[in-house]
Amino acid sequence: MSEVNSSAAESFSLTRGGPFHRILVRLGRAGNERRRVINRALFATLVTWLPLLVLSLVQKVAYGSQVNIPFLHDFAVNARFLIALPIMILAESGIDRKWRTLVLEFLRSGLVNEGELLSFGSVIEKTIRLRDRVFPEVAMIVAVYLSPIFLGKTELLMSGISNWHTTAAGAMTYAGWWFRLVSTPIFRFLLLRWFWRMFLWTTFLWRASRINLFLVATHTDMAAGLGFLSEGQKAFSSIVFAGGVVMAGSIANAIAYQDATLASEKFPMIIYGVLAVIVLVVPLLVVAPVLLNTKKRALLEYGALVTKHNQLFQTKWVRQHYDPHDNLLGNPDASSLADLGTSFSVVRQMRLVPVTKPTLITLALAAALPMVPVVVFATPTSELLRVVMRMLA
Repeated sequence: MSEVNSSAAESFSLTRGGPFHRILVRLGRAGNERRRVINRALFATLVTWLPLLVLSLVQKVAYGSQVNIPFLHDFAVNARFLIALPIMILAESGIDRKWRTLVLEFLRSGLVNEGELLSFGSVIEKTIRLRDRVFPEVAMIVAVYLSPIFLGKTELLMSGISNWHTTAAGAMTYAGWWFRLVSTPIFRFLLLRWFWRMFLWTTFLWRASRINLFLVATHTDMAAGLGFLSEGQKAFSSIVFAGGVVMAGSIANAIAYQDATLASEKFPMIIYGVLAVIVLVVPLLVVAPVLLNTKKRALLEYGALVTKHNQLFQTKWVRQHYDPHDNLLGNPDASSLADLGTSFSVVRQMRLVPVTKPTLITLALAAALPMVPVVVFATPTSELLRVVMRMLA
């Protein structure tokens, strides 16, 4: 492979760029080393969660009976800033490393031939330039503070129940102001950045699939050689889990403080799991047109090859005529007939979206796992014991 393109692929990153990253570099907090990543996650938690605790303690709404929902009893806010937010930061290095491995795989597997190396290098360069633009992150900040989507109720439990966000007189508490002006914007900004990175990855896949890749329809991954892309989406299971934690916290609040039941909240849980899987499969749809064309062409080519081979087999073994000059893949005997038939079957079974069942299962489990504590919390102890005894019987 070209040394230039290999170097570009080895340094490929969708997280090490953009205005926010440059600020982290100047502050000395950038880098994928484990210590730096942990420090960033810890710092974000201290900025978003610790002031809420301190301020709610000052105004005596952290615990006790002054409000119906004191800060330390708020499942949603504690799950969001103590679990989900650190996960979104800690996941950066692992997902970025996986993306870099997949980009290198295009070269290592021979999908990009010698004549397309410059085009592939251009795809990487365009993606990096898009990553480093200032406008997307500025737009995210504006959206976080000004978009009507974010101007409504900030929590699932805000209506009709006294909570740590407001005082008994109805005024916003100090913690409530910090939550609205600092903690929530930071969380939503980090979440939007993940959507932006997913868009960047989708753009890369779309551009890469448009160059003349050396795709082989009979590849055993059933995706013409692009099956490895499924691993990139599986790496997002940590982000799916983080989103599930936020959802589980809100549902726990609804059950604990709004008289909701597990049955009434079952629909949102299912919807989240389905949407999480769909959103992470969508980026792979951009390569579907290329795989469809590859499959159509291979069906015609292998169909003609199978027909020719079967004709030779019929002539030799059924009609007892044999022309030594008519050789196709060696002798047209039963063994080569079976091999060719297997290849044709692989072409027919080729997937148009390079996603595997293990990836779908992993994402579904990541969405479902945070809901387990909610199910346990909402299920009576006697019922849980009956279920356990039934499983052990």
